[in-house]
Amino acid sequence: QVQVVESGGGLEQSGGSLRLSCVTSVNIFSLSAMGWYRQAPGKQRELVAFTSSGHTDYADPVKGRFTISRDNAKNTVHLQMNGLKPEDTAVYYCNVVYYRQPYWGQGTQVTVSS
Repeated sequence: QVQVVESGGGLEQSGGSLRLSCVTSVNIFSLSAMGWYRQAPGKQRELVAFTSSGHTDYADPVKGRFTISRDNAKNTVHLQMNGLKPEDTAVYYCNVVYYRQPYWGQGTQVTVSS
């Protein structure tokens, strides 16, 4: 069983920044993909950013504002969020793929006030 734990959410004003972290219980090099998703109230969960085999990609609403990165020594993937907007308010989930199986964290709340 792979443990996935997110942290770093909170309340921020519009235009501010937050950095989310996701630590896994397995060696990060054994993961085939890592990503961040979010789910706003009344909406479906959506992909925000992911990294796999050196390739990264972002959802259009966050391009140029969010950056996904990894700290291999700490088995951690980060999501740096700059220029936050009220529409970024959601629960953010970390997802990792380990031997073709997806594992999710419990989520961390991000709230952006206008």
